[in-house]
Amino acid sequence: MRNFDLSPLYRSTVGFDRLFGMLDSLGNFEGAAPTYPPYNIERTGENAYRVTLAVAGFGEGDLNIEVKEGTLTVSGEKKDITEGEGKEVLYRGIAARTFERRFQLADHVEVKGAALENGLLHVDLVREVPEAMKPRTIAINGSKAKKQVEAKVAA
Repeated sequence: MRNFDLSPLYRSTVGFDRLFGMLDSLGNFEGAAPTYPPYNIERTGENAYRVTLAVAGFGEGDLNIEVKEGTLTVSGEKKDITEGEGKEVLYRGIAARTFERRFQLADHVEVKGAALENGLLHVDLVREVPEAMKPRTIAINGSKAKKQVEAKVAA
């Protein structure tokens, strides 16, 4: 078992709380990572992504999608697992267990929508960087440009 004490780093840094929190959570790894439900993460465009979860047996009312503090949480709870009249389930291979999947979202990534089709839940994401944060090109005004402006004013 490996234990790392990161508390001295907390005292000497500012603004890295989330980073150190993630490192702490990696250090406190207990057991295997959850594997249900299986999922894919796809890039659908330059700044567009899609998370697809296999949620066979779950309806729209059984699923909950929430975004809070940069974390996308998808959870599911099967509300009614009752058999109909005259039906007896001999083998249950379609999982209907409660689950919760969490995805850390990068900065400026927003959820644009979700759709459930053919047992797959698609969550569409888009990265929208504000104009103030986008790189921009600054023109360099040299001495020649200044002389041209002065010449126009004098004429």
